[in-house]
Amino acid sequence: MSGRKETVLDLAKFVDKGVQVKLTGGRQVTGTLKGYDQLLNLVLDEAVEFEREQDDPLKLSAKTRQLGLIVCRGTAVMLVSPTDGTDEIANPFQADGA
Repeated sequence: MSGRKETVLDLAKFVDKGVQVKLTGGRQVTGTLKGYDQLLNLVLDEAVEFEREQDDPLKLSAKTRQLGLIVCRGTAVMLVSPTDGTDEIANPFQADGA
């Protein structure tokens, strides 16, 4: 066994590209990935936070907040995905009219 730690997630291919990050507590931000480390601390530039609906915290509202250059602490990161090539689709399991 080698002493070198390997991360499961290879973020090198996302550097200088747009990513969407979901954080614990329900926050969701998008921005340009500028750097990261083995603890999954992320540096995002031109970051934008998507605010949640007040009456339904599971839904994102149309309101956004410009954050600029931010650091996301690795312990709070739940999901990292590229913004290019992803589209939101309707929930196929939700009944119509619900």
